[in-house]
Amino acid sequence: MSKEFILPDIGEGIVECEVVEWLVAVGETVKEDQPICDVMTDKALVQIPAVHDGVITQLHYEKGDIAKVHEPLFAMNVAGEAPQEVTNNAAEESEQAVSPQGDHLEDFILPDIGEGIVECEIVEWLVSEGESIKEDQAVCDVMTDKALVQIPAKYDGVVEKLYYQKGDIAQVHSPLFQVRLADSVGATSTPAKSVEAELAIHKPQAVETPAVQTPVVNGKAVASPAVRRRAREMDIDIRLVPGSGKNGRVYKEDLEKFLKQGAVPAVATTEPKSPVAPVATPSVGGTRVEPIRGMKAAMAKQMVASVSTIPHFTYSDEIDLTDLIALRLSLKEQYAKQGIKLTMMPFFIKALSLAIKEFPILNSQVNDDCTEITYFDDHNIGMAVDSKLGLLVPNIKGCQNKSIVDVAEAVTKLTDAAREGRVSPDDLKGGTISISNIGAIGGTTATPIINKPEVAIVALGKLQHLPRFDANGNVVSRSIMQVSWSGDHRVIDGGTIARFNNLWKSYLEEPAKMMMAMR
Repeated sequence: MSKEFILPDIGEGIVECEVVEWLVAVGETVKEDQPICDVMTDKALVQIPAVHDGVITQLHYEKGDIAKVHEPLFAMNVAGEAPQEVTNNAAEESEQAVSPQGDHLEDFILPDIGEGIVECEIVEWLVSEGESIKEDQAVCDVMTDKALVQIPAKYDGVVEKLYYQKGDIAQVHSPLFQVRLADSVGATSTPAKSVEAELAIHKPQAVETPAVQTPVVNGKAVASPAVRRRAREMDIDIRLVPGSGKNGRVYKEDLEKFLKQGAVPAVATTEPKSPVAPVATPSVGGTRVEPIRGMKAAMAKQMVASVSTIPHFTYSDEIDLTDLIALRLSLKEQYAKQGIKLTMMPFFIKALSLAIKEFPILNSQVNDDCTEITYFDDHNIGMAVDSKLGLLVPNIKGCQNKSIVDVAEAVTKLTDAAREGRVSPDDLKGGTISISNIGAIGGTTATPIINKPEVAIVALGKLQHLPRFDANGNVVSRSIMQVSWSGDHRVIDGGTIARFNNLWKSYLEEPAKMMMAMR
C-alpha cells in the first residue's frame, strides 16, 4: 500500500528545510530505518529515515528544494500491503476531495504542539459538524502534558467531520477534523500537490508519525522509535546494543543479534509472575478509577526523574519582610492606576536575579553524567503555579534585564495564563531556577523538588506576624516568612547555598540595598 511520509516537526519552531541530498531513488527498495535523505535546517543537518520496508514511488522535491514541515516528503509502497488497495483508496479519496457543489474537502492535520508531544486529549469541541467557521476561529481545546491548547481553523469553511469524540486521544500529525472549503479558498490557499498528497492519507489512525532521529549523546542510543519500542518488547537495554548503522545507529537486526549472543534482558518480564493476592473490597461504597493523563502524568514523570537522579539537600531560613511590605503598600495604589498588579513576587524574583549575579552556580545546569556544567547568562526564573489542570512552572525570561515593574507585568500575565492552563510552550521552556509560593495556600516550610535540569528551587512559606526583639531588646511584631531551599548536592554545597541565601535575604530585608544593586 502506498503511503506518504509526512515531514515531521524537527523542533525549535522550524517550519521548512532544504533537501541537501536524496540517498535513494524512485523504484529503489528500502528497509525500515534506512536513511532516505539529508535535510538542512537553520540549525543542523538532519537525516530522515524510512519508517517501513518498501519501495520508493515518488520523491516530492528535487535536491536543493525547500521542503515544508507537516507536508509529504516522499511516497512509498509498503511491503506486504496490496497495491490494489492503494488504487481503491486513492479513488475513494479523490471522490471525497471534491464535493458535488464543487467545493474542496480538506483534513486539518493536528500540528506538532512542541516539546516532543505526540498526542493530546480532546477536552472540548467548540464547533459541531455542519457549522460554518472562519479562519483563526477556535475549533477545539486539547490537553497536552503541559498545557491546555486551543486549536484554530486555518481557513473559512464548513466543518464536515470531527474525527474524535470528547475525551479521545488525538495523535499529532493525524487528521483532527475535516472542513469543506469554498472553491476559491481551496484553489488559492493551498498548493495542489500538498492538498492531494495529504488527502491521500488523511484517514483516522492511518497516518504514521515518524520522528526524526539524530545522533545524541549522554549515553542515549541512536535508534528510531520503532527500534526502541522493539527493544522494550524484548526487554533489552538498547544502550548496550552495538549498532551496525552509521554513527552507531541500532537496527532491529542488531537487537536480534544481541539477544542471540546471550545478552541478559534488562528486565525479566518473561518469568512467571508471583500470584497476586486478592484485593479486599469494602462491603459498602465503591471506587472510581481515573487515568493519569496530561500535566499530572508529566509532573509524575518529572518528579520521579528529579528525585531519582539528583541528590537533594534542603536549607531553611526566615526572612523579615516588614520593610519590604511597607514599601510595596506605598507603591501599590500608584501602579494599580497604571494597570500593574504589584504583588510581593516581583520583589522576590528581582532580588533572586541580583543574587545570581554574585553566585552564577545557582543559574546553571548539569549534564546527566555530571561531567559538564553549563552556566546561563539569562536569568529565566520560573514560578510554580497551582493551575486548575495541575502544576505548571512558566518562567520569566531575562530577569537580569528587567525592572521590578517589568517583572510585575510578566508575573501577572503568566499567572493568569497558567491558572487557565493556556501558557505558551515557550513560556514553559528554558527555565534556569524556580520559586514555589506554597505559602499562598498554607504551610511554613517545605522540601521542594528541583525542577530538573535546574540545580535549585526555593519554596516560600506563608507570611506570619511573629514577636521578635528589636535593637533595644523590646519585643515587636514583625512580618516573617520561612523559606526552604533545595539544592543539587552534586554541584552546590551547604556553604554556597547559605551565602547565596544571605545575599538574597539582605535584598529583601533592606529594599534600599536592592535598589542600589540594580543597574
